[in-house]
Amino acid sequence: MLAYIAPIFVFGLVVFVHELGHFLAAKAVGVYTPRFSIGFGKALWRRRHGETEYVLALLPIGGYVRMASKEDEATAFLEGGAENSATQIAPGGEPLDPDAMIPFGPKPIPQDRWFESKPLWARMMILLSGVTMNVLLAFVVTTGMFMHYGNPYLTTKADSLFAGKPAAMAGLQHGDSIVAINGTKVDWEGLVTKVSASPGVPLQFDVLRSGQLRQIEITPGADTALNPSTGKVERVGRIGIVPSQSSKPVGAGEAITGGARATWMMAGTVIDALRGLATRRVSASELGGPIMIAQASVQAARGGAEQLLFLIALISTNLAVFNLLPIPVLDGGQIAINVLESLKGSAFSSRTREYILRAGLAAVLLLFALVTYNDIRRLIVSFVSRLS
Repeated sequence: MLAYIAPIFVFGLVVFVHELGHFLAAKAVGVYTPRFSIGFGKALWRRRHGETEYVLALLPIGGYVRMASKEDEATAFLEGGAENSATQIAPGGEPLDPDAMIPFGPKPIPQDRWFESKPLWARMMILLSGVTMNVLLAFVVTTGMFMHYGNPYLTTKADSLFAGKPAAMAGLQHGDSIVAINGTKVDWEGLVTKVSASPGVPLQFDVLRSGQLRQIEITPGADTALNPSTGKVERVGRIGIVPSQSSKPVGAGEAITGGARATWMMAGTVIDALRGLATRRVSASELGGPIMIAQASVQAARGGAEQLLFLIALISTNLAVFNLLPIPVLDGGQIAINVLESLKGSAFSSRTREYILRAGLAAVLLLFALVTYNDIRRLIVSFVSRLS
């Protein structure tokens, strides 16, 4: 049962951290923020504290921080309608606080509390704070994993073998540890390098089994793989072994370095995937959406805390990179609009801004439809495969 709650926990935590970044930054520079919401749709819980109403809504697939804005109508359209307006008095039926500003009371919002009234650096800080918090979350989680679980590494001990592949056919067994190849001691990286460079070439493996050293001759099979350094598909050797994983304890300094490196690598992987989509090296059919993330969350929760924590870090990094894309309704698009307005010397007209935002919303909805279609297609294929 707890595994099925994992998607809500993962989505909720990543979204909460992102919106908290925007909220804290807005508060720090004096922007009026009457609403902080996790989720969309009907409010399941709401409470006002000070100037802000905190909301937990029915659909935990996003969130928003409502800020006072001259472009309130367009912004309210994007974030759920006029009921979220920051510059209109709360609709009938809700009691007004005589000492509160709109929308909770009759007092007007001072112009210096609007988002647009702040200097460019302050607006950039607000817009960048969400992705910054997501990167920070990934860094904290991965650093904590290094400190608790240690630095993971692959050993030369066989965790499993692929049936019909050279290693299994030559007699290598589960639990065997490869000590050397052709008399040269190897770690996992050295093993992969030697085997990859020897397709069709017999190799002499020194193997430790139940405390006894024995020799097994294995001829790597020929396969093809993409060389990341050259970008070319090359012929490589494979023996069909899955290594076991181990870890070594690390100090705080090494854990911090490892967390930073892991976060950077995850961000690089996302950027590379986006570049692959742009160059058609990666097919759009490989994209996944909320259903795929939910499935991954359930699977990770079943695999234990370590897998679930890694998934949180990965999704948080994905959200950070994706939000920096120059699509108007995303943080990257809002950054681009504010920079262009600053260079132009004046704000875009309300009509122009609304057209830009609607175009961005359409792009995001199309992307959402695509990834949802991919998710449903995968579910159908998986269901048909099980039936057959």
